[in-house]
Amino acid sequence: MNLSKPLRSASRFLYSLFLQCRTYLPRQQCLAFVPPSDTYQSGIGPIFVINLDRQPDRWTDVLRELDCILDATGKPLSARVIRYSACDAQSNVQPSLDGDDVNPFYTLEDQLFVEPQPHALPDEFDLMRPIRMSRAEIAVARSHIGVWKTIAQSTAPYALILEDDVCFERSFGRIVDQAWHEMEGADQTSPAFDVLYVSYKEARHGAPKELVSKNVFRPERGIWYLSGYVLSKKGAQKLLDLLPCHGPIDLWINYKFRDMDVRALRRSVINQRLDTPSTNSYSILPTLNRIGVLDGSDASLFHQRPTHYPVFAFGAPRSGLSSLAMALSMLGYRCCSDLDQIPEEEFERLIAGRVPCMFNAYVNIASLRPHVRVLMRRYPRAKFILIDDVEGTDDHCRDGVLAALEGAELARLHGKDVNTWRALCEHLKLPPPVALYPNAPDIGQRRLRHAEVNTPTTRPEKRLQHDRSPWVMPHRKWAGISVSVAKRLEPPASRVSFEDDLTDIQSERWLLRNDTFPGNLGLFRPANVTTQSGEGLSFAVNQQLLGVRNLSAAAMSSRGSFLYGRFEATLQATRVPGLVTGFFLHRDSPRQEIDIEITGNRPDRLLVNVFYNP
Repeated sequence: MNLSKPLRSASRFLYSLFLQCRTYLPRQQCLAFVPPSDTYQSGIGPIFVINLDRQPDRWTDVLRELDCILDATGKPLSARVIRYSACDAQSNVQPSLDGDDVNPFYTLEDQLFVEPQPHALPDEFDLMRPIRMSRAEIAVARSHIGVWKTIAQSTAPYALILEDDVCFERSFGRIVDQAWHEMEGADQTSPAFDVLYVSYKEARHGAPKELVSKNVFRPERGIWYLSGYVLSKKGAQKLLDLLPCHGPIDLWINYKFRDMDVRALRRSVINQRLDTPSTNSYSILPTLNRIGVLDGSDASLFHQRPTHYPVFAFGAPRSGLSSLAMALSMLGYRCCSDLDQIPEEEFERLIAGRVPCMFNAYVNIASLRPHVRVLMRRYPRAKFILIDDVEGTDDHCRDGVLAALEGAELARLHGKDVNTWRALCEHLKLPPPVALYPNAPDIGQRRLRHAEVNTPTTRPEKRLQHDRSPWVMPHRKWAGISVSVAKRLEPPASRVSFEDDLTDIQSERWLLRNDTFPGNLGLFRPANVTTQSGEGLSFAVNQQLLGVRNLSAAAMSSRGSFLYGRFEATLQATRVPGLVTGFFLHRDSPRQEIDIEITGNRPDRLLVNVFYNP
């Protein structure tokens, strides 16, 4: 599990420059890598690199790293590399990710077996509640298992398995050779291990271990990462016999240490690159947040920025244009969509080619269709997308837009390509997000209202604080877009309306929280919520030693989930500095929140936080 924060732009550039400069240093040599034809000397044979088809840059980077290391015959290790096409969690073409080899459920108890949390109190949360692996975690597991099957059927006694986001330390060859020599002496023959970790991270409080030699130890548990390890042929078969995998692959394998001969170098000599953020999605994080183990108070910011813009998308009615607009937003575009026309000032700026425009993606804008040729001339690097409900060569949009787009950098989506990331991300040259492709009902082209938006007579003295999210309009003079709301063709399927004076807590409606969130100094405890005769509920905060926190607090949430509506609460805020009285709407994974708070040191003010994520 790699929770490293991505480097900022300047740091990432310097780090990448440092890695590239190492290629000019003298090559190191690792004698443990022997030629396949040498039957008299034990050593490592092929190198398998797990690499996604949509990430060729990482494949190039790994080859560059391996080219700097020579084997026993003086040949670069890049000459013995075998690329293994990784299972892609974003590809809907592949069969179901679940299968006989992977059981996608595990528990918090499994996590704590590998990474014990001595300050957490296990009687306060459900250790056995099932946690479902993310699609990315399942794909990673299946990729490693696929390599194991290949090694088990090969003739090579040992193979090195790498993920594609690694870099080698300058001491790699020396330490691996020393460890290999020590294991040959200890085993009185070829090294007898099943798995040898050369890249790993120990659990926060250390991994219980037994020393085998000066440079090798045998772990009992507490080893994260499978980014670099040597696997023997017999070890590969043992792992296959121990399947199915339960939970993330680097977690599950810790449970099998007792059934195998697993060893690790005295320190990791292959590191995960800091300039390539992990594309994995960790299913355990919400649970660790709730029990207070993770306490990063910084908001998770959206770092991806598109490099190819502007984007213009057109298509047939009810062909998925609103879903496409949402998808572009998820990729980091500031998207304007589903309008008969855009504001006049923005339209003139766009047609004239004056930058910066307010948006960098325009989807289903009727007023732009007659100006396609102008847009192509103004923006020769623009990306155009056309969604058509029928595959073929005819223009099914009926207004000649396909003919007008001749010569443009165009992606024409139809059929199965409409609802998948692959075709879109290949066109825009962006990695797909972890979430599934959105499935939103088509809004159609809303009518722009030309009436001026009422502006307050007094403006705030300073601009409200905001992050660099692509979904926040940075221009001070932007007044928004006013549209006419279309009438509902059908009444909503259901309407929920209730009022609760909270004289009695209805358990089927309300949940007394028994968890916390990052940055909170207290753990929520149901005992801190009490009923007051005729006055609703009282929430208390108490000093209490709870391991990961020294305070207990109180919170209550609805059991139901609501997509829209009106919500009101009558409450009395605390005046104690350091305490916060809050009322909020919240969605997890991905986080989206409207948070109204009253801080104890300024109970005469409202603090409003909006976390938007499409």
